Amino acid sequence: MDGSAAMVAGKGAAVVLSGLEKHFDNVGAVRGISLDIRSGEFLTLLGPSGSGKTTMLMMIAGFEVPTAGDITIDGRSVVTLPAHKRNIGMVFQSYALFPHLTVADNIAFPLKQRGVDRATRARLVEESLQLVQLPGYQTRYPRQLSGGQQQRVALARAIVFRPRLLLMDEPLGALDKQLRESLQLEMRRLHADLGITFIYVTHDQQEALTMSDRIAVVNEGIIAQVGSPNELYDRPCDQFVASFIGESNFLPGVVRGFEDGLVVADCAGRVIRGVASIGRAVGDKVTLTMRPERMRFADTSMLNGTPQNRLRATISDAVFAGERCRYLCQCEGGLPIVLKEPSGADTRRRLIGETIEIAWSVADTVIM
Repeated sequence: MDGSAAMVAGKGAAVVLSGLEKHFDNVGAVRGISLDIRSGEFLTLLGPSGSGKTTMLMMIAGFEVPTAGDITIDGRSVVTLPAHKRNIGMVFQSYALFPHLTVADNIAFPLKQRGVDRATRARLVEESLQLVQLPGYQTRYPRQLSGGQQQRVALARAIVFRPRLLLMDEPLGALDKQLRESLQLEMRRLHADLGITFIYVTHDQQEALTMSDRIAVVNEGIIAQVGSPNELYDRPCDQFVASFIGESNFLPGVVRGFEDGLVVADCAGRVIRGVASIGRAVGDKVTLTMRPERMRFADTSMLNGTPQNRLRATISDAVFAGERCRYLCQCEGGLPIVLKEPSGADTRRRLIGETIEIAWSVADTVIM
């Protein structure tokens, strides 16, 4: 391969997973996943430990061989192609820097492997350090860097040869909260600057919501739902997605009818209206889900005349959590509801044992 040609930046690669499976000792870690990843998008594989998301990433990278199915990059199957020939950038949680090499030599390593000349290597290393905002760090060693700086060097090494696809396996997991949040924004900026395809693995739902164009929620080896952060948060398809992405309330109900495109359900003796995630019929047992921060005490409700659902409840616990007060309420029938109210100096704190009415928008009620 011509070294300079490998450095030419282009649009991101399109990746297609078709019926992808991976078994370990007859246990299905990945079970028939199909997914189209668009050119230039930032897609996150989000799921709990053991869900199969990292195994998917390792198969795309070429470090694991699928048991069945196909992986194509820009229309070309890569299942039989060795990892080093896929021209994919990879960033690990552990950084995987060579401790005996300087920052410049660590970043230049993939260029040297590709036969790029010394002068070009030096120029590309400098450009990559500029991209990750570490100019002038060429002569330092990994032990002289903070965790965040080491992660930036690992990023620079992964992008120095300008791959069209960058894979990242929980790269911020070892960092403290404040630094992690700062680097999340840096990742978004870097993605915009490079214009290449990012596939990112994490179990941190806030990280996924902050960074992604789309999120694929993975659970027990299958994809539960794919969509934009807004779609997944506002319209989860099932209870797993609703509970894994953010906090949700869940109430059992029975479909009683339909009205103006909404489902009308009976819940604890009250009529609740909402939007159905799938087709429903009268008599179906359903689960209603609502986000705690979208609920309000009816006597201070700021819903501006929008259609509302209401439930009477008693406050059983109250916790001040800085920007919000978190209330645990017991509704009629003993059903628990969490309500999160923005805190303020003039906000009246509710008392344990107080009987209240909770109100929230019909549009914020998803019936699953």
